[in-house]
Amino acid sequence: MPKELQTSFGKISISEHVIATVAGMAAMDCYGLVGMASRKQVKDSITELLGKENPGRGVEVKLLDDELIVELYIIVSYGTRISEVALNVMEKVKYTLETMLGLVVDKVNIVVQGVRVTGDR
Repeated sequence: MPKELQTSFGKISISEHVIATVAGMAAMDCYGLVGMASRKQVKDSITELLGKENPGRGVEVKLLDDELIVELYIIVSYGTRISEVALNVMEKVKYTLETMLGLVVDKVNIVVQGVRVTGDR
């Protein structure tokens, strides 16, 4: 179900896929973020690091009534302060969605799926 905006010129519909892609690209610009993680964690707690070819993967967009909730599944770099990385991702994603797409973002939730040591693949 796309997010709809009413303007004086008409109606604008923005699909959830577009919102997820923009959110993923904004998140990838943040320091300390290694990449996006799969939303479905494997049985053995092994997380799949998703590449940059599809930035919308690892992002879940929920449109409930007039509320927009974005949930990001991330992997952070070892040695960084996880809470700071998560806060930076939240702020960057919210700011980018609001300025680029003109949406009002109610919540940005972060799920840290793993920590990656430099050179660990």
